[in-house]
Amino acid sequence: MKRLCQDLLARAADAAWPDIDTPAEPHLERTKDPAHGDFASNIAMTLTKAARLNPREIAQKIIDALEDEPRIAKVEIAGPGFINFFLAPDAFLAVVDDILAQGERFGHSDIGKGQPVVIEFVSANPTGPLHVGHGRQAAIGDCLAHLFEANGWQVIREFYYNDAGAQIHNLAISVQAHCNGITPDDAGWPENGYRGDYIADVARAYLAGETIRADDREVTAAANPDDLDAIRAFAVAYLRREQDADLRAFDVHFDVYSLESALYADGRVEQAVEALVDAGHTYEADGALWLRTTDFGDDKDRVMRKAAGGYTYFVPDVAYHRVKWERGFERAINVQGADHHGTIARVRAGLQALDTGIPKGWPAYVLHQMVTVMKGGEEVKLSKRAGSYVTLRDLIEEVGRDATRFFLAARKSDSQLIFDIDLARSQSDENPVYYLQYAHARICSVGRQLGTRGWTFERAVADTTLLTADHEQQLIRVLSRFPEVVESAAAEHAVQAIPHYLREVADAFHSYYNAEQFLVDDDALRNARMALVYATRQVLANGLALLGVSAPEQM
Repeated sequence: MKRLCQDLLARAADAAWPDIDTPAEPHLERTKDPAHGDFASNIAMTLTKAARLNPREIAQKIIDALEDEPRIAKVEIAGPGFINFFLAPDAFLAVVDDILAQGERFGHSDIGKGQPVVIEFVSANPTGPLHVGHGRQAAIGDCLAHLFEANGWQVIREFYYNDAGAQIHNLAISVQAHCNGITPDDAGWPENGYRGDYIADVARAYLAGETIRADDREVTAAANPDDLDAIRAFAVAYLRREQDADLRAFDVHFDVYSLESALYADGRVEQAVEALVDAGHTYEADGALWLRTTDFGDDKDRVMRKAAGGYTYFVPDVAYHRVKWERGFERAINVQGADHHGTIARVRAGLQALDTGIPKGWPAYVLHQMVTVMKGGEEVKLSKRAGSYVTLRDLIEEVGRDATRFFLAARKSDSQLIFDIDLARSQSDENPVYYLQYAHARICSVGRQLGTRGWTFERAVADTTLLTADHEQQLIRVLSRFPEVVESAAAEHAVQAIPHYLREVADAFHSYYNAEQFLVDDDALRNARMALVYATRQVLANGLALLGVSAPEQM
C-alpha cells in the first residue's frame, strides 16, 4: 500500500507539473495518529521553490491530479501542506493472500538488482577466542547481510585480519614459553604475553605435531620449541580454527578471508603509498611521510610512514579498501567496534586522495558499542579459557545460539548493550526471544488442533473480507509493514528494526489470540481466520530468519 500511494503521488505530481523535475519516489511515511490517515507525504513542501506556490496550493493541485483508486477512501491536506492518505477498510486485506502466496519470499524485493555489496565484520586477529564484542559484530553483520540479500543484493561476507605484527608476535612467544615449560605465574613469562588457558592448549598441540585445518589455512606443527616462525604459523592456524568453530556454532559463515600481511607481500601497500605521493597529497616533515588528510575533512594531517620506519596502521587499511574498490564493490559496509571511530576519517581521506573516483562517503561504517554481560545481578568479566574477557562461546553455552544472536542484534549498534544471561534463559514474556518464538509455536499448535478436529485449511477459498474485527484489522496492518521494515532496515543499516517490528507482530497476534476464537464452527469464518493466523506465522518465521534465529513449532 505504501508503494501504491507513492506511485500515485509521483504520477500526480508529474501530471500537475510536467516541466518540473518531480520525485520518482516521494517521501511517504506511516502516520502515528490514525486521525491523520494511514500515510502522509511532505512532497508539497519539497516542490515550493520549483512550483513557485505555497505548499497547500501545491498539495491541492496534486490531489486534483490523483488517479481514482478504490483502495483509498480519501486524501486530505493537513497543516502547512502535508498530504494524508486514508485507506479503505479493506485496503490491506490482500496482504494476507500475498503473504501466503509468497511464503518465505514475502518481505523480499529486487531493489538491489543483483548488485554486489561486501560486508566486512568480526575481522578478529587470531590471538585468542572471540569475545562478546566480536559476537555483537557477528550478529549485526550477518543480519545486515541477510537484509541486503532479502533486498536483492549479491552479498559477500568478508573477514579481514592480520597474521603478523606485534600482537601475533606476542602470541607466538607466549606459546613458545609454554612449550619450554614456562607458565604465566613464572618470572620468565613474556611481559606482553597472553595468559589464557588456550595458550597451553596451543602449545600442547604444537609439541604433539598436530595438523590444523581452518577455513582459510592448513598447518602441521614442526614440534620444535625453538622455531618461532613455525610456532607463529601454527598458533595462527589453531586460533583461526577455534574462531571458525565459534562462528559455526553461531551459524555465521564467510565467503572471503583477506590478510593484512598479503597486502604487504603483494606490494599493495607500497603501490597505495606511491599513488598518494604521485597524487600530490603527501609531504615530508620531521623525518616522516605525512598525508594531508585535512584536505579531506580530517581534523589534522596524519603520519603515513614513521620517522623510525614502518607504516602507521591506517595505511594498509587504505590499501585494503582500494583493493575492495578495484574488485568492483561500489557498495561496501564495515561493521566494527566504536574504538575504530578515529580511523574512519583517515581511511576515507586516504581513499579520496588516491583520486580514483571513490565516492566521498565510501565505505560505509556501522560502529557498535561495548557489551556488558550480567548474571545474578552482577557483571561477568572473566573467562577462564580467555583469561581476561567473556567469550562468545561462553554466551552460546549459557543461553544458546538463538538468544545470543537475538540479544546482540536487538539494540541500536551505537548504544551500549547489557546482556542479561538470566533474562535470556527465562521462559517468560519478559524474554523477547521466548515471546516471539512462543507466538510462532502457538500458531503451529492451533494448526495441529485444526487437524485433530477433522478440519482443513483451504487458502484458495479464504474470504478475507470476513476479517472485520478490530484485532484482525490491527494485525493485518502490522503484517503489511514487513516489506517496508526490511527495506528500510537494510537502507539505514538498522538491524534492530527487525526485532522491534517482530515484537509488534507478536503483541498484535497475542492480543488477537486472547480476543477471538479461531477454530469456530462457521467454515468460512474459520478459514479466513486461519489464513490470517498462518500469514502471521510466516511473517514471524521470515523475520526470525533474517536474524538467524529459529522458529520452533513446539516449545
